[in-house]
Amino acid sequence: MPYRSFEEYNIEVTDEIKDNFTSIIKNLGEDTTREGIVKTPERAAKAMQFLTSGYDMDPAAILKGAMFKEDYDDMVIVKNIELYSLCEHHMLPFFGKAHIAYIPNGHIVGLSKLPRIVDVFARRLQVQERLTHDILECINSTLNPKGVAVVIEASHMCMMMRGVQKQNSTTTTSGFRGQFEKQETRNEFLKLISSTLD
Repeated sequence: MPYRSFEEYNIEVTDEIKDNFTSIIKNLGEDTTREGIVKTPERAAKAMQFLTSGYDMDPAAILKGAMFKEDYDDMVIVKNIELYSLCEHHMLPFFGKAHIAYIPNGHIVGLSKLPRIVDVFARRLQVQERLTHDILECINSTLNPKGVAVVIEASHMCMMMRGVQKQNSTTTTSGFRGQFEKQETRNEFLKLISSTLD
């Protein structure tokens, strides 16, 4: 399914998830008939469907829908792409930014498609390592560029709110293919994503 805004919900699925949230809230000791809570199970059911809507999207089709022949063969970077995902271990959010670069090999892709690819994979139960790999491999296999690089920096609520409770920790993951496996090209990319334009 192509990328789209997620505004429609399957009624049967929503009702089933809503019932599950009602049970969870009751088991936690809350009164599900209380005014502030009575609609929470339905809201939570819709929120969870939105946050996991990436399962129904085809990231390769998104890229293929905006590929253009072009002779440009220098580095293309889209950096500071906001991302929000759910950790598959605790179903708590992790959030941060992704930096993506590729070196075209006869085709470029519409710039908005790279953030959309991030969204598709982020809107699944994830770990940051696999999220990085999924984005990298999708771009590499679909565009067949001369090189692709992905760096993700994120904060994990499972570390900040529970467990070790380290509020200022961040996790960085990276992946490189093709020309970005060369130290010189990789260093250029890392320098560019860490710089700010005046």
